[in-house]
Amino acid sequence: MIDRSLGNLVGHLTDFLGSLWVLMSLAIVSQFQFKGRYWTWRTATAFPQGTHPEGKLGLLRSGFEYARWAWRIRRLR
Repeated sequence: MIDRSLGNLVGHLTDFLGSLWVLMSLAIVSQFQFKGRYWTWRTATAFPQGTHPEGKLGLLRSGFEYARWAWRIRRLR
C-alpha cells in the first residue's frame, strides 16, 4: 500500500518536473518571444475560435496540461 502511493507520488513529481522542462525548452527555442509567431500559432491551433479558456489561470492550466502530455509522449520513445 505504501509502495503504491510512493510510486504515484514519484510519478506525479516526475511528470511535473518533466512538464516544466518541456515548457522551458519551448521558451528557450522561441527565445522567450511569447507574442511571437510560434506562440501565436500555438494558441490559435490549441484553442480554435470560441474555445479559448477563461482567464490567465485557465490558459496556464491548459498550457501545463499540454506540457505534461508532451513530456509523456517523449518518454514513450
